[in-house]
Amino acid sequence: SSGINAEWPLRPGGSLYNEGMKPLFYSEKNAKLKNLGWLRTGQNIHYYKNNIRRKDCKGERYQYSLTWQFQFPHNGDVGYFAHCYPYSYTDLQKDLLEIANDAVKSQYVKQRILCHSLGGNMVHLLTVTTPSTHLTEAKQKRAVVVTARVHPGETNSSYMMRGFINFITGPSPDAKVLRDNFVFKIVPMLNPDGVVVGNYRSSLAARDLNRNYKNPIKDAYPSIWSVKAMIRRMLTEREVVLYCDLHGHSRKMNVFMYGCENKDPSLRLQERVFPNMMGRNTSKFKYSSCRFKVQKKKEGTGRIVMWQQMGILNSFTMEATFAGYNNIHFNSRDLEDMGYHFCDTLLDYCDPDTSKVEHVLANLTRIVKAQYAAKLGKSIDDINDVSLEDLDISDLESSDGGSDSSVSDGPPKLPLLRKKCATLQSKKEKSTDCDSALIPLL
Repeated sequence: SSGINAEWPLRPGGSLYNEGMKPLFYSEKNAKLKNLGWLRTGQNIHYYKNNIRRKDCKGERYQYSLTWQFQFPHNGDVGYFAHCYPYSYTDLQKDLLEIANDAVKSQYVKQRILCHSLGGNMVHLLTVTTPSTHLTEAKQKRAVVVTARVHPGETNSSYMMRGFINFITGPSPDAKVLRDNFVFKIVPMLNPDGVVVGNYRSSLAARDLNRNYKNPIKDAYPSIWSVKAMIRRMLTEREVVLYCDLHGHSRKMNVFMYGCENKDPSLRLQERVFPNMMGRNTSKFKYSSCRFKVQKKKEGTGRIVMWQQMGILNSFTMEATFAGYNNIHFNSRDLEDMGYHFCDTLLDYCDPDTSKVEHVLANLTRIVKAQYAAKLGKSIDDINDVSLEDLDISDLESSDGGSDSSVSDGPPKLPLLRKKCATLQSKKEKSTDCDSALIPLL
């Protein structure tokens, strides 16, 4: 077997590859002979600035390279490298078809096309709830909105989404309780065009859709406009108790959330309760990595727009690392498990017995006061009598950095395209329809 020294130009910034993360490799012979799928591999992995100047910005800014050494396991093999486990538009179609063909699930899962993308691809909307026998009963149900893959390269978000959908549509008693009490609106792939053509972050119009929620142009960002319109209509019928957009994160370990700090005295720290409960339910979720600062440069994101414009208190992005936790790489099952933990936490958060929420709020108050006291060089006893409403806690945490995407809310850079993108169907095409998961060449 021959070895290689691989080099790929990547985007600037810190990298998990310098913290032990390895690329993924898929061998066709391994799959055929040993039934093995994607495996972490590579030695002498380095991520560093190279001498290739960037053409998309002014000044002395350069590209970065990822290099590693690798020994192929077989002669005459065909192999693929990937940044994360691939999950294509075709994979989504298969998952949704499996649900549609299930006679039991079809009773409480309704699928429709929310809109079509610029490339003519379908943006799917799932509604999951137990059918109500009376209108009054239906109106009493609160709503939960979950979306994913606004950034096509963040395939880990699709595995979290798959785990969430599998649980919420499954036969367990807890899943039934959730369906009986909530209406779930699910958009599993917001940016199918980016997924199909292999973009890492942008849409077919070369824009970051998650910077264009504030004032979306329907013809330019149909999925974003349609999601906002759907939520706005739903708010006239019922309360939306939680909105969560699933993402991948390129610089932090673990799974964590970004939320929006509420400065209303009656709502102080409420936005931190759900993430804190998540951290209690699974060691893969790290509450200390969560951030709640509302930054001006992020005002076009779904998280902040749903909070500012729609008034949704629990408005989050849930971020999954591309690496892992406790020095262990995540596999696809680990990511799917996060969908289950999300549902488990929702049961805790919405339990009619509010003692869990009250306990978490009391503990959060102690934590924040301790952090604030430490910042002032005092003991917590010195500020114990100070009301939480009188403390400015926004400076206790760093920014929710991690992306280098545009902060612009402007129009698309490219003319609007109305031609349909061909859907990749054959096995050979599907292998290359790793979409954005394959390490991008720039």
